[in-house]
Amino acid sequence: MGNKKYRGFSLVELMIVVVIIGVLAGIAYPSYLTYMQQTRRADCEGALMQLASAMERDFSRVGQYRNIITLGNFSATCPLGGGAATYNLSIPAGTLTATTYVLQAAPANAQAGDACGTLTLTNQLIKGQSAGTLAQCWQ
Repeated sequence: MGNKKYRGFSLVELMIVVVIIGVLAGIAYPSYLTYMQQTRRADCEGALMQLASAMERDFSRVGQYRNIITLGNFSATCPLGGGAATYNLSIPAGTLTATTYVLQAAPANAQAGDACGTLTLTNQLIKGQSAGTLAQCWQ
């Protein structure tokens, strides 16, 4: 009766495994969130460049820059292919003339806490951001 061998895990061993998994998750999850924000930002940077190209094509046709977003010729949100909006694309009031423009991508929804803030791109392809550095925010 006293020689029984128990098989399995003790509660202490199980709790050690749970703690290790918790520590690993605590390290990995914030890194994952940062990676996802960088990925969504890069996607919208590409959309800003596509919008700039569309603005130039429209300029070639009509001889002046027009707000092709409000004309319905270009999507007003990133990602361009659909899905939940992560940035809102716009041409701020007062920045559009016949010969110049400033494009803007303001973070929304999942990107609302983005460290770079609002991204900008001019007709001369000058890149900008409301926070962070150019090297960190534009890739």
